[in-house]
Amino acid sequence: MRAQDLVELALSSATLPGLAAVSERTEANLRWANSALTTNGEMRSLTLTVTATAEVPGGTATGTLSQEIAGPDEVTGVVAAAEHLARTGTPAEDAIALVEDYPHGDDWAAGPETTDIGVLAGLATTLGEVFIQAAAAGHLLFGFAEHVVTTVYLGSSTGLRRRGVQPSGRLELNAKTTDLTASAWDGRATRDFSDVDVAAVYAETSTQLGWAHNRIELPAGRYETLLPPGAVADLLIYTYWTANARAAEEGRSVFAAGDGQTLIGQTLSPLPLTLRSDPEYPGLEALPFVSFTYSADESSWTFDGGAPIAPVTWIERGVLRELIRTRAQAAKSGLPPTPPPDNLIMDGEGTASLAEMIAATERGLLLTCLWYIRDVDPERLLLTGLTRDGVYLIENGQVVGAVNNFRFNESPVELLGRITEVGAAEITLCREWNDFFTRTVMPPIRVPDFNMSTVSQAS
Repeated sequence: MRAQDLVELALSSATLPGLAAVSERTEANLRWANSALTTNGEMRSLTLTVTATAEVPGGTATGTLSQEIAGPDEVTGVVAAAEHLARTGTPAEDAIALVEDYPHGDDWAAGPETTDIGVLAGLATTLGEVFIQAAAAGHLLFGFAEHVVTTVYLGSSTGLRRRGVQPSGRLELNAKTTDLTASAWDGRATRDFSDVDVAAVYAETSTQLGWAHNRIELPAGRYETLLPPGAVADLLIYTYWTANARAAEEGRSVFAAGDGQTLIGQTLSPLPLTLRSDPEYPGLEALPFVSFTYSADESSWTFDGGAPIAPVTWIERGVLRELIRTRAQAAKSGLPPTPPPDNLIMDGEGTASLAEMIAATERGLLLTCLWYIRDVDPERLLLTGLTRDGVYLIENGQVVGAVNNFRFNESPVELLGRITEVGAAEITLCREWNDFFTRTVMPPIRVPDFNMSTVSQAS
């Protein structure tokens, strides 16, 4: 049975108003270790998500159940379970009428798009050549490549019918010296692997391993630091996830201004930094409608399934312009809903490459990537985490060696106000969050006083 027929079956068997979504996902992956291919495979899954709404004493309750299914025989059971949760639930604070836009659109009748291992065939061939180069240089290579295509069919009892396709790809490569004393990482985000040059990725990590021949120990402290685009992405993705209007209005986030007000309209950076999201951004295209039907601590999207997602400018030339806002929160505040597109683009009008920024550095640190990022103080958005796979010392425009790793403590919102240079923005892959978020454009940045709070023994 087709995915859209499963949606129709779920809706027709329902006795309560609600939503049904089927996600058909195909995946191809390739893994390697010790400079040899180890595994490859293809996977396919079908996930049904049903949200039911029920009138209960005091308001409207919801119930959502999501599970992988094998076929139509399991649909009615998922619907019944979701409806039971709704009937026995408590009223939702953010209840609002279900979306009625786009009753039939998005090529609803079209079949799912898929992927298979063939998308990685060219990569596998090039990897063989790169393994030979690595062996000659005394390097061991580890990593994986993954391509996922998900087709979402979403319908509701209000007549909503939406279809969207989301391709996602990523490559991570970790290079090590054969004695395992030095390690370097690089990665790429892609939609179809046609633009991934694994030889160039290896060349970047090989350069970093060359820098690591000289080892330098440095104490904790505040250092002028260059952050590459991927590290910038990791910090701003976390900022994006927490940029919730309701939390700010209730005084529970870094974007709160007190007395129910937010920082919207206030300057966060003296530089012309613009942070935005756009589901139609070339190379980072994302689903143009809300497809997640779960409730998080700060935002409930249960009632927003199928709502259109428009481009949003979050920060414009250093000024905070918008926060994430559900339809229910928008109705309360009188402001427009701003469901977040699944991409993030920052530009500061810089033109310098990271190499040019290194050449202009008298003394400072160059990071490779960040790891194990955690929230310490939500009211400041103070984050802690580790550096990983290469921190390098720059002196007089040259990288002179690798230094020890550090634990850092920084608020990315406060960092925005302390950046002194922004380079040229590019499509990049973050390290920490790339299991969840792969569509970013970020520049390298210079921070004069990045807080390396303690020395870390992490490698």
